[in-house]
Amino acid sequence: MTPPAHTPTPTVPTHTAEPALVQGRGILSRAVVDALRSGRAPARATTAEVLKADPWGEDLQLALYLLYELHYRGFADVDDSLEWNPELLRLRRSLEDRFLHALRTATAGAPDTVAEAFGPLLVEPVDLSGSLSHHLETEGELWQLREYAALRSLYHLKEADPHAWVIPRLTGRAKAAMVAIEYDEFGAGHPERIHARLFADLMVDLGLDVTYGHYLDRAPAPLLATVNLMSLLGLHRALRGALVGHFACVEVTSSPGSRRLAKAMRRCGAGPAAEYFYAEHVEADAVHEQVVRHEVIGGLLADEPGLEPDVAFGCAATILLEDRLAAHIRAAWDQGRSALRTPPADGHTDLPGQ
Repeated sequence: MTPPAHTPTPTVPTHTAEPALVQGRGILSRAVVDALRSGRAPARATTAEVLKADPWGEDLQLALYLLYELHYRGFADVDDSLEWNPELLRLRRSLEDRFLHALRTATAGAPDTVAEAFGPLLVEPVDLSGSLSHHLETEGELWQLREYAALRSLYHLKEADPHAWVIPRLTGRAKAAMVAIEYDEFGAGHPERIHARLFADLMVDLGLDVTYGHYLDRAPAPLLATVNLMSLLGLHRALRGALVGHFACVEVTSSPGSRRLAKAMRRCGAGPAAEYFYAEHVEADAVHEQVVRHEVIGGLLADEPGLEPDVAFGCAATILLEDRLAAHIRAAWDQGRSALRTPPADGHTDLPGQ
């Protein structure tokens, strides 16, 4: 498919600007917001409050997302030096422990070998009734595609960034293969083909706001958890095997899902850039899937065979959170309501309720 003509880039592209800080959703996230605004320690976010928090809930997931975002683009009017503030790092570690314990508990019965973890993913399921991409392909409406893109923008506007953290933690064959894949993700030397830019173009076609982080305030906890998982695994060297497992899982499952989403965009008349983003991933990720399985995972385990259970855990945790997100979205849509937390209020005619 021929790449669509790109929309003109503003003098200061809004999808590269520092995002605005949002309101908290509970004791923990409000404490983080207050700390980021004031520069003072998050006093109310005690260990007891973290232990009481729902590890899948809005409060903990938003608090974790805000703290992780300090390692990406930060927030407007928030001091960049807070990225390494000891009190915020201490709180982040407590939140991570709570989240990671929940992930390990929920995946306790999952396979612990690469063959068992990835084998089922290499075969297209016969029954796609629970697949979100299948729903969008066959019966999804344009407003649902817009919602889906708005939610996914929290990752896709920084696509591949979390996975880049693993590069200095790999050696030899695994490192060379990972860098080759990331080179493609970052446009192979062409800024207009960086995947985050292609997703911004998709959002323009769909009439969405491409400001980085614009939809954070509306994103529910199941979506935040999928992005937080990448940051959690990427920021800890001890979890490098799990990050490779996560990355491999995404690449293995991407091509079939992207094919369905490209068809959905075409069927709904979403626009050439919207269709192209997913069409590009059909071909690219089919190649990446082979490289990541045979070279990245193969190279990593040749160097560090003891990391195999971690690779399998990364895959299992990814599937768990993607299934939780799909269930959340489908439940909302089946009831005829938005999957977003709050009705849109920015005046755009891009999502339900506006």
